[in-house]
Amino acid sequence: MSVTTAIAIYFLIWWITLFAVLPFGVRSQEEGGAVAPGTDPGAPGIPRLWWKLLWTTIVSGVIFAILYVVYTRKLITLDDLMMLFGMPR
Repeated sequence: MSVTTAIAIYFLIWWITLFAVLPFGVRSQEEGGAVAPGTDPGAPGIPRLWWKLLWTTIVSGVIFAILYVVYTRKLITLDDLMMLFGMPR
């Protein structure tokens, strides 16, 4: 796997993980009891984006490492996937 391919795959994993992590721990302004004037009551009160970016980076790094080991050691081959999904060779 080339470096550019690895970076592209990591970026895709990171982006998907970010959308999975974003809703964790979010409380709306309405739930928190302090709605700022001129904002939507459903807007997050304290989004804590830096923590979410950190968790996204850690989780996506672990996922990428697992997938990289599976790919380089050929633990799952294309033929295995084809057989799993019932596709003819």
